[in-house]
Amino acid sequence: MAAEWKGKSRGTVLGYKIFIFCIRKLGLPSAYFILYFVAAYFCFFAFDSTRSTYYYFNKRLNYSKFKSIISIYKSYFVFGQTIIDKIAISSGLKSKFTYDYDGIDRIKEILKQKKGGILISGHMGNFEIAQHFFGELEENECISLLTTNIEHTAIKDYLDSVTKKPNIKIILIKEDLSHIFEINAALARNEIVCITGDRYIKNSKYLEQELLGKKTKFPAGPFLISSRLQVPVLFVYVLKETKKHYHLYARTAKTKHRDAKALLKEYTQSLESMIEKYPLQWFNYFDFWNANNKK
Repeated sequence: MAAEWKGKSRGTVLGYKIFIFCIRKLGLPSAYFILYFVAAYFCFFAFDSTRSTYYYFNKRLNYSKFKSIISIYKSYFVFGQTIIDKIAISSGLKSKFTYDYDGIDRIKEILKQKKGGILISGHMGNFEIAQHFFGELEENECISLLTTNIEHTAIKDYLDSVTKKPNIKIILIKEDLSHIFEINAALARNEIVCITGDRYIKNSKYLEQELLGKKTKFPAGPFLISSRLQVPVLFVYVLKETKKHYHLYARTAKTKHRDAKALLKEYTQSLESMIEKYPLQWFNYFDFWNANNKK
C-alpha cells in the first residue's frame, strides 16, 4: 500500500525511447496519440496512484464519482503530455511552443540584490522546463536544483544522452546535511536554488499543514532552509494551458525570517490557488493525506 512517496517515479527506458522516436520521426501529434492508450493503462494497472488520485478529486476537490474517474484519466494524459513537451523542448523544439512570463521580473529583481534566491515549487505542472523560461535572465546566472538521489538513473542517463544538457547544477540531499553548505555557496554566487515542497518521504523530518481542507505532512527541509537563509524566496510554477502553450507564475513569499511554519502556510495557500486553476496538473500520485492507512 503506497501510504507515502518512496522517492521514485514510474516508467521505463523503452517507453521513453518510443516517445522520442515518435517526436523526432513522426511529430508531436503522434506522441500525444499514444498517450490515449498509456493513460488508460495507468488507470487500470497503477492501482495505488489511481486510488490516491481518486481520493484527491473525490474527497478533497469534492468531484462526483463519475467526474473523479474521468479526471484521473485526464490527469494521467496531461502528465504524459508534460513529459513529452519537456523532451521536445529539450531536443530543440522550444520554438514550437509559446510562453507567458508572469512574474519573471520578480526573479530578475532578486538577482539584482546579489544575494541569490530560493524558488519553491511543487509537482504542479511542468516545473522541469522552467530552465527554458530562465533564458530571459542573464546568461551567466546559474540554477541549482535540490533533489534526492533515488530517481531512475537509467532513464535520466538516457534522456541526458538524447536531449540538450540543461544548465542546471544538482545539489543532492545528504544525511550529513552537507547540502546546506552547497546551498549557501550557490547563494553566495548569486545563483538560484530550486526546491520542491510537496513530497514528504517517510521517516524524514516534517511539518504539518492543512491543504484542501485536511491536515497532512510536508517535508520540513525546504521551509526550514528557506526561512533561515536571509535571501528572497519565491513560489514558482509552470503550467500547461493549451496543447503548446505554457504559463510561468512567480510570486514573492512575504513570511518573516526563521518562521518555517508561516512559510509553509503561505506555500500551501499558493499551491491551493494553482490547484484551483489547474486541478488536473497536480501530479502527486501517492497517498498524500495518508487516507489509505487503516492503522
